[in-house]
Amino acid sequence: MKFTCERDVIVREISVAQEIISSRNVLSILSNVLLLVDDNTLTIRATDLKVSFETQIPVEVQEAGSTTVFCDKLLGILRSLPSGDIEFETSQSETFVIRPLFRKIDFQLKSISSDKFPEIQHAGDDQFFEFSQSQLIEMISQTVFAVSDDETRYFMNGVYFENIDGDMVMVATDGRRLSYIRSDSDGELPDFPGIIVPPKILSMIRKLASGEGNIRIAVSEKTVFFHFDNQKLSSSLIEGQFPNYQRVIPDEQKYSFQVDRSELSEALRRVSLLVEKSRRIYLKLSDGSIVISSEQSEVGVAREELECSYEGPETLMALNFVYLTEPLKVMQGEQIELQFTEPTKAMTLYSVPKTSYFHIVMPMQLD
Repeated sequence: MKFTCERDVIVREISVAQEIISSRNVLSILSNVLLLVDDNTLTIRATDLKVSFETQIPVEVQEAGSTTVFCDKLLGILRSLPSGDIEFETSQSETFVIRPLFRKIDFQLKSISSDKFPEIQHAGDDQFFEFSQSQLIEMISQTVFAVSDDETRYFMNGVYFENIDGDMVMVATDGRRLSYIRSDSDGELPDFPGIIVPPKILSMIRKLASGEGNIRIAVSEKTVFFHFDNQKLSSSLIEGQFPNYQRVIPDEQKYSFQVDRSELSEALRRVSLLVEKSRRIYLKLSDGSIVISSEQSEVGVAREELECSYEGPETLMALNFVYLTEPLKVMQGEQIELQFTEPTKAMTLYSVPKTSYFHIVMPMQLD
């Protein structure tokens, strides 16, 4: 195998491959990246057995072939080199040679035969449907942060996808908060079963997708596939029954108030400087104002008052400030509306005007 490629082009794709590979698989075939060259194209593959990645880039091929090399070291070498054309070659001694054409530099990495690299699953073309890239990126942004990291409740360790009346619905929850978004796809999606998708592949899509055009999606019994731009990603699905999230969504809430989103976000950032490990902050509502406060027993107290459009009884509630700040980062619009019925029951956050998403937060004990 022998080919030439521009350094900046290949380093970008090898960086993605390294993100896919699990650090726990050091010095095994799973810590290697597969390189296959043929017909002036380099195919790059990486997998941790759960999430897989494949991409293709144009190269100048002198001799077709394939091999696998330790991805972390390959990436380190490529990053150390200045921009320009680099020649890659395999030798009979299972060595992968990296040789810049503009410098007298020669790196040699041990390689492992591509025959030992795990097979990456593929879906047939007839299994794919198309969905807007920009819309999927927005849906991921509105949900992925709410995924539970409690491995004992593995069925909440991903984002739930389902088709409701031809629209894509995505939901994430950790049992104390819930994020929901529904697409505006005019009922054009094909039927597919509800699936739980791990956050790793969703974060990769959000990072890699251009946001232009459509993404192709296929769902099989245990795997989901995403094809976009020149990237192919796939992931094992999380097995299990996702909670009945519909029961958590309030039918109606008695009280509501509107507040400037950026002002609330900044106030929470300041007040949270003095919180205990519980992350508890207090919201005190009265006509026309909201007071946000926190207390760190051995340090001091923080308090900030904001104007808001509230008319109702004076109310005090306690919330985990992270459960407010994370949705505020991804919500749009200058104003947000918060609805509630009682200080001990769920609070719902909406953008103003209301859009296709909302976030639900469960209060904490007041003391």
